[in-house]
Amino acid sequence: MAKDKKQPRPKAVTPKGFRDYFGPEVTARTEMLTKIAGVYHRYGFDALETSAVETVEALGKFLPDVDRPNEGVFAWEEDGDWLALRYDMTAPLARVAAQYRNDLPSPYRRYTMGPVWRNEKPGPGRFRQFYQCDADTVGSASVAADAEICAMLADTLEAVGIERGDYVIRVNNRKVLNGVMEVAGLASDDKEAERGIVLRAIDKLDRLGLVGVRALLGDGRKDESGDFTKGAQLTPQQVEPIIKFLEIGLIDSATPSSRPTTETRARNALGQLSYLVAASPVGLDGIGELREIAGLLEAQGYGPDRIVIDPSVVRGLGYYTGPVYEAELTFEIKDEKGRPRNFGSVAGGGRYDDLVKRFIGQSVPATGVSIGVDRLLAALHAKGRIDSTAQGPVIVTVMDRDRMADYQTMVAELRNEGVRAEVYLGNPKNFGNQLKYADKRHSPIAIIAGGEEFDKRVVQIKDLILGAEIAKNATLEEWKDRPSQYEVPRDQMLAKVREILDGQG
Repeated sequence: MAKDKKQPRPKAVTPKGFRDYFGPEVTARTEMLTKIAGVYHRYGFDALETSAVETVEALGKFLPDVDRPNEGVFAWEEDGDWLALRYDMTAPLARVAAQYRNDLPSPYRRYTMGPVWRNEKPGPGRFRQFYQCDADTVGSASVAADAEICAMLADTLEAVGIERGDYVIRVNNRKVLNGVMEVAGLASDDKEAERGIVLRAIDKLDRLGLVGVRALLGDGRKDESGDFTKGAQLTPQQVEPIIKFLEIGLIDSATPSSRPTTETRARNALGQLSYLVAASPVGLDGIGELREIAGLLEAQGYGPDRIVIDPSVVRGLGYYTGPVYEAELTFEIKDEKGRPRNFGSVAGGGRYDDLVKRFIGQSVPATGVSIGVDRLLAALHAKGRIDSTAQGPVIVTVMDRDRMADYQTMVAELRNEGVRAEVYLGNPKNFGNQLKYADKRHSPIAIIAGGEEFDKRVVQIKDLILGAEIAKNATLEEWKDRPSQYEVPRDQMLAKVREILDGQG
């Protein structure tokens, strides 16, 4: 009889475009989200958790480059319906606002945080699963709601550790861009596909520059890898007002000393935009809203040192209908090749008055912001605000297996007083391995007790942080008289542990 073919072992690899998060990263994210939630809560927003799975119909086709139900999202067919993992937090909110509209207050103000999934080409620092943290107001048509979101975003960045001067929140209005589209002859319903390509092209301005965007507005563009992206096929006459629109938003190319102030630049930009879209009522309406937002923010003390009007902000998603905003971190970092560059965008959002209308046929105004959690965490790492080697637990070592109940009593005592602690549960035969384990866990303290210590009713407490410093700087005078291990009475164990932890900061 033929032998059964042996099944190959599965490969222990993370799927392409995904990654794993370990203890310190998860802890840092949780702490940051707690701070963000605190700001959102202070502004009067309530928490909401929605399902990770939505119908493709409910999600809608708002992602860039989406032509089929299963492009751009992770989707599957079930009982004749297409289901998909959510690609953002806003589309599920629109469904909730429609489904529970008779039960929710109006306006409805909610915040949410969690993972989203996009079936896109992964790249350096770009993953298919990532965290978002959103806050939205559904049911208010007032641009005061948009101004409030921008103010709250500024407060949030400062709350998590991004100092004033290291960020700027840029505000624009899709109505202004719609006015530019009208001037370019792209306002009719049959030009929807071209408008989508134009939006995506403009959204890549910071990466491709005017030359790259111009190519995407025309025949198309080939990237460094050789991949070709088909363009919007616009005529030169159609391209020109769009390029002029983008040039208004670009920072003045003069030397820094001769550049106008941010406030003057914004005022000049609004004047130039008014001239560009003078023939478009919707464009002029958008400029009026931008002026109102600027006035509301100024009245609250949010000046152009934090929030500015910037016509180059577009946002790539297709559902925005009014003001749009983006938070950019302005400090310098090094890219993969060691070249200096600004960190870039960590949050964005805007007004989407037609999203709920898809479900109920009635217009429901809404506006909101989404923070890219992983991007913001990376920024805090770059600024040195997060320690990537978070402190581990106090380790109670095991010298005598028969004394396990005594060791568990020690660790329970520490835990009951709020000290993070654990008993070593590996093979205790080699004591050196226990200390190696503590080192790998970045533990601050090891507690040691064998038969002799139990007989004398004492414990040995080893300061692992100080011990590492002494080993590293053995010749320095400052460490000469400082012990790294203490023998203390058993009933003083907790007090000594606290003293050492406090000394470690």
